[in-house]
Amino acid sequence: MKICRIATVPFFVLHHLGSQIAATVGAGHEVHVVTSPGPGAERVAALPGVAFHPIAIPRPIAPLRDLVALAGLYRYFSRQRFAIMHSATPKAGLLCAVAAWLARVPVRLHTFTGQAWAERRGPVRWIGIAADRLIVRLNTRCYADSPSQRDFLLGLGIGSRQKLKVLGHGSLAGVELHRFRREALAAAAAELRERLGMPAGARVIAFVGRVHRDKGIAELVTAFRRLAERFPKIWLVLVGPFETEGAPLPAEVEHDLGHHPRIRAVGYDPAPEAYLAMAELLCLPSYREGFANVVVEAGAMGVPTVGSRIVGLVDSVAEGETGMLVPVKDAAALQAALTRLLEDDALRRRLGQAAQARAEACFDSRKVNQALLEEYRALLQDRS
Repeated sequence: MKICRIATVPFFVLHHLGSQIAATVGAGHEVHVVTSPGPGAERVAALPGVAFHPIAIPRPIAPLRDLVALAGLYRYFSRQRFAIMHSATPKAGLLCAVAAWLARVPVRLHTFTGQAWAERRGPVRWIGIAADRLIVRLNTRCYADSPSQRDFLLGLGIGSRQKLKVLGHGSLAGVELHRFRREALAAAAAELRERLGMPAGARVIAFVGRVHRDKGIAELVTAFRRLAERFPKIWLVLVGPFETEGAPLPAEVEHDLGHHPRIRAVGYDPAPEAYLAMAELLCLPSYREGFANVVVEAGAMGVPTVGSRIVGLVDSVAEGETGMLVPVKDAAALQAALTRLLEDDALRRRLGQAAQARAEACFDSRKVNQALLEEYRALLQDRS
């Protein structure tokens, strides 16, 4: 099969789709990848067995640039004659749905990984819903990366159960279990602690993701500021790119990110596993999410999660079993949940052990990727 995977930015391919693309290449398929040029594009181009083609796909609404991207995608799809086009991320999903439909790509797929408009009101929300409805209408099939996200979309009339599906238990590509073994990363974690200036006995809360207002960074820093007064050995480490344009963080939060003596914001790292290996807890107080794969990556390490009770996270965190969920945008509730797990070692260990068992049973990337490859074959057989 000749397959094209598309995402708006290289970061998404590198961070979320690497194992799935490798599995597709390993199964003997010809794989092409399209993203915008920019940071990380050279690493996408270096993926083994992959043909990379950069096309500038703007993330914000930009009518003229969107038309240029649409034309570029249409020409590329028409020339390459793919059997399958599979997109992810919102803008790539919309433009690829139109371009692949016009180019008559036989099987057109999109995976929803969270809705950027979920927290918005007014015209932006209406446009977002209309765009997602068009994505479902023009594609052969679409996937939600979690059951709660599928139900959220269905409740808004975005697709039907016949066209909108969840593979297995959810997630985009599962977790590469061999990468997330705490015992194998002990030396790397110790080196990181020393490099970050942490004393012996430091206890770490980790955040992995975009450092953005919608990720609940303000609530996280506020809760940590109060925790730090009570727990003198607690540290907060944030791993991920800063994205504050158009949604600035409060000034005191930005100040703490750069100046609090026990907060370390380290930026993007393509290998976050060493940071998770030194953590006691993962904290993800997002306003909106897809499945949040980092939860099962942390779980594979035996690290439980405290997160927001929102679409997506209610699937990656089994509440009361593998972690704790709190109301969204509630710094006090977040502080209370973190305090409970920091004080109750037995509870924290029990949740971590259950998180590890669940990651291994339900989210092994080999099983998730095999299910997708079987889906590809079945869809092509239906078309023929």
